[in-house]
Amino acid sequence: MRGGFGLFEALLQAAADLLWGELRPSTLVTGHDGSRGGDTGETGDAEDLPELHGRSTPLNEPASDDAVLSLEAAVDLTRTGDVWLFRGRSAADHAIRAVTNAPVNHVGMAVVLDDLPPLMWHAELGHGLLDVWTGTHHRGVQLHDLREAVVQWCGRYEQRAWLRQLETPVTREMEDAVLRTIARLDGTPFPATVALAGRWLRGRVRRRAPVETTYCAEVVAATYQAMGLLDGERPTNYYDPGMFWSGDGLRLLGGGRLGEEIRVSVPVGQPGTTSETSVRRG
Repeated sequence: MRGGFGLFEALLQAAADLLWGELRPSTLVTGHDGSRGGDTGETGDAEDLPELHGRSTPLNEPASDDAVLSLEAAVDLTRTGDVWLFRGRSAADHAIRAVTNAPVNHVGMAVVLDDLPPLMWHAELGHGLLDVWTGTHHRGVQLHDLREAVVQWCGRYEQRAWLRQLETPVTREMEDAVLRTIARLDGTPFPATVALAGRWLRGRVRRRAPVETTYCAEVVAATYQAMGLLDGERPTNYYDPGMFWSGDGLRLLGGGRLGEEIRVSVPVGQPGTTSETSVRRG
C-alpha cells in the first residue's frame, strides 16, 4: 500500500511542479496556440491552459453499461480505427485518472487489415505478449493480437473494457498511414510514471514533448492524425485516455465520429492464445 501511495503522490507532485512552472503569469499572455509546428517552446492560449475534462462527475464509474457485448462478438465487430478503453482499480490506475481527471486510464486502437486477425495498437509497460510487428517481446509501443490484449488487460491487469466504433469509412490510404505510423512508433519506450505526468501536462499547455518516449493516448492520437482524423494543432501529448471517452466530445475531421461506448464482457480467467502473425505489408 505504501508503494501505491508513493506513486500517487509522485504523480500529483509532478503535476503541481509542472503547472507552477508552465502557468506562471508570463505564460498566460502568449497568443500562440502551438499550431505552427515543431517549436517545442510554444505555449497555448490562456483559455486552454488549466482545463482538463469538463465532466460534472469526472471520477465516477462510467455509466454506459446498457449495451454489453461478449469478447468474441466485440472482436468480430471491431474495425480499423475503433478505440478500446480500459478502467482499472490499481493505485496506478487511480493515480492516472486523478491527475488527468478522466474516467478511464488506458486506450488502444484496433487495426484490422485484409485477412489478418484483429490487432490492438497501443503502448504499455508490460512485455508479456508478442508484438506482431517485430515478432519480439518488448515494452512500450506494441501491436498485439486484439483478443489477447483485451484478455490480458481484463484478466491479469483487472480492468473493465469498452469499445467505441469509428463511424467513418477507412480508406486504403488511411490504412497505409496506419502502417507507416506503426513502422515509425513501434518499440518506442513507455515513459516513467512521473515523466508521463509531466509529458501530458506539457501537452495541456500546447508544448510538444520529445519523441524518445510515448504513452497510450499519444499513440492513438498520432495514428488518428496520420489518418487525417485529427488536426495537428494540438500536440499528441495533449491527449489522455479520457479524451477518447464520449463525455469529452472529441472533434474528428471530415465528419468522422466515434460511437457510444459498448461494454465488453470478458470472463475472468479466460485463457489467451499465442499469435505468430506477421503484419508487414510487402
